[in-house]
Amino acid sequence: MNEFSRSLYAVISIFLIGIVLTITKNNSSVSDITEDEIMDHIRYLSHENREGRLPGTRGSKDAIAYLIKNFKSYGLKPGLGDLYTQPFDIQTDIQIGDGNYFIINKDTMIIDYDYLPLFFSSNGNFSGEAVFVGYGFQINEKELKWDDYANIDVKDKWVIVMRHSPERNEPHSIYAKHSSLHKKMLVAKDNGAKGVIFVSQIEDEELYPLRYVSGFENERSPAIILSKSRANKIFERVGWSIEKIQKEMNQNLKPLNFQVGPLRFDANINIEPVIKKGANVVGEIRSRNREYRDEYIVIGAHFDHIGLGGPGSGSRKPDSVQIHPGADDNASGVSGLLELAQKLSYNKNRLKRSFLLVGFDAEEKGLLGSKHFIENSPVNMKDIVSMINMDMIGRMSDSSFTVGGVGTSPSFELLLDSLKTNRPFELIMDKPGFGPSDHASFYIKDIPVLFFFSGIHDDYHTPLDTWQRINLRGEKHILDFIYDVAFDLSRSPMRPIFQEAGPKNKHMGSPRRFSVTLGIMPSYTSFKKGLEIDGISKSDGPAAKAGMKKGDVIKSINSKPINNIYEYMDRISSLRSGVTIPVVIERNGQKRVLQVTF
Repeated sequence: MNEFSRSLYAVISIFLIGIVLTITKNNSSVSDITEDEIMDHIRYLSHENREGRLPGTRGSKDAIAYLIKNFKSYGLKPGLGDLYTQPFDIQTDIQIGDGNYFIINKDTMIIDYDYLPLFFSSNGNFSGEAVFVGYGFQINEKELKWDDYANIDVKDKWVIVMRHSPERNEPHSIYAKHSSLHKKMLVAKDNGAKGVIFVSQIEDEELYPLRYVSGFENERSPAIILSKSRANKIFERVGWSIEKIQKEMNQNLKPLNFQVGPLRFDANINIEPVIKKGANVVGEIRSRNREYRDEYIVIGAHFDHIGLGGPGSGSRKPDSVQIHPGADDNASGVSGLLELAQKLSYNKNRLKRSFLLVGFDAEEKGLLGSKHFIENSPVNMKDIVSMINMDMIGRMSDSSFTVGGVGTSPSFELLLDSLKTNRPFELIMDKPGFGPSDHASFYIKDIPVLFFFSGIHDDYHTPLDTWQRINLRGEKHILDFIYDVAFDLSRSPMRPIFQEAGPKNKHMGSPRRFSVTLGIMPSYTSFKKGLEIDGISKSDGPAAKAGMKKGDVIKSINSKPINNIYEYMDRISSLRSGVTIPVVIERNGQKRVLQVTF
C-alpha cells in the first residue's frame, strides 16, 4: 500500500469511526433515561402556563396534548383503537342555577345575602310550616342521650337547626359524630321533616359557602343556611335569639325545641353541577411475540393536579389561591411514564408481553381516571398481568424510596430483591395493595400492582411543589430500576399470580370508629344511587353470610335509605354487635331484602 493509499485509508477510517460514534451516541440518547429529559418534562408540566393542571382546564388540555405528542414521537400506537384519548365526564363544582327563591311569610330572601342552599340539598319546590329543634340531635347511646325531636311534631315541616354542638366543632367531643350538617339532615329526614334550615352560632360567619364535595348528591330534601340576622327575626317573634338559645343549650346541656308561630316557608332550589371533560391518555407498545403479545403490563401515572388551590381543593394551604405547580405530584410520575415509554419502545423487539402506557386524569378527584379506565378497558381485564404506578417519585431523600403492593403477588419480592443489588439506594418494600393512588383501582380488580413513591414532604399540595426542588438523580435511579422491573415482567415466562395483600378499601376522609362492619369493599367512585359493592372483603363477614355479592347496590339499612357512601357510614356507625336488621339491595335491576346479623 503506497503512501497515498495509506493516507486515504486513514481518512476514510477516521470518517467511518466518526459515523459509528455518532450513531452510537444518538442511539444511546434515544434509549437511555436521562436527567435532562426528566427535567424537560417536569418543567413543561409544572410550568405556570399549565396553571396546576386542574381537570378540564387549558392546562390539563396542554398536558394531554404533550403526552400524545411524545407518545407519537416515541412510536407508541394509539391504545384505544385509532385514539390516544379516553374522555369522561368529571363533576368539578356546583353552582346556583336559575329560578331560586326563598320566601318567609311573603318576605322574599336575597340569595347569597340572606340565605344559600347547601351542597347536599335537593332541587325542587318546597313549602311548609317551620319549627325549631335545637341542635337537631337524636342520640340514644350509653354515654350520651339527647333528643331534640321529643314531643314536637315535625312531619312535613321545615326544621330550624343550630349548627355545631355545645362543644362547637371540637373533633374529640362526644358530640362530634352527630354534629355534621349532613348527619343532622339525615336525622331530620328520618323524623319526617320536609327540609332543614341551618342557623349559624354567634361565632360563625353569616353563611356557609356553597362548595362541591364529592359523593354528596341530591338528598331528596332541601337544605338551606339562613343568615343570623334573618334567623333572629324569626326567633324574636317568640322571645328568643341566637345568643339566648345558644347559651340555654350550652349551659344546661339539654334539648330545646319550640314552635315559631304561624310561619310559612316557600322555596325553589336549583343547584347545577359543573361538568368538565377529562381524558385518560393511552399509548400501546405491541410486542411481536406471538405467544405473549396479547398479555399486557400497564404502566401509569396521573397528570392532573389541584389547579389554583383554595378551599375544598385539597391544598394544604387553602387560604392561598395561587398556582399549585405539582412538580412532584405528579409531573415527576408523568415524566417517568414518558421516559419509560421511550426506552421500552426503542427495545420493543426484545419484549415478549405488550405494554399500555396510561396518563390518568382526575386522580385528585378520587381516582376517577383509573376507575374509568378499568370500567372501559381497551383490552380484556384478564389479559392485564400487572400494573405499575408512579406517583411522586421526584423527591427521593436519604437515598431511599418505597415500593407498595409487593405482597400482591408472591413473585414480586423475589423479583425486586434480585434487581436491587448494587443500586445506589435503599428499597423499602410495603406489602399492601391498596393506597391513595391509581394502582388501587387495579388492585380492587385482582390485578397485581407495584406502586413507586419517593415519599411525602412539606411542599405536598402547596404552591412550593416546584421543579427546582426535584431530585433529578434520585428520580433517574428510580426510573432505571422500574425499567428493569417492567422489562423482566415482560420477558418472564410466568405471569405474576395475584394474591390479596391487605384490605381492598380504606375510608377516604376523617377516621371513624365503627362498632360493626358489613365486610364489604364500597365503591368510592360509583355514580349509582345507593352504595355499590366493589367486592366482599370478609368471606365470613355479615355481608357474605347474608348473600351479598360484588355489584350489589345497598338501597337501605334497617329501613333507612342509603343514597351514597356517606349515608352508609352514618347508618353503620349507629349499629351495634348482636343485632339483626333488614338490608335492601338491588341486583340486576331487582330489589331484594336480606337479613343481616352483626
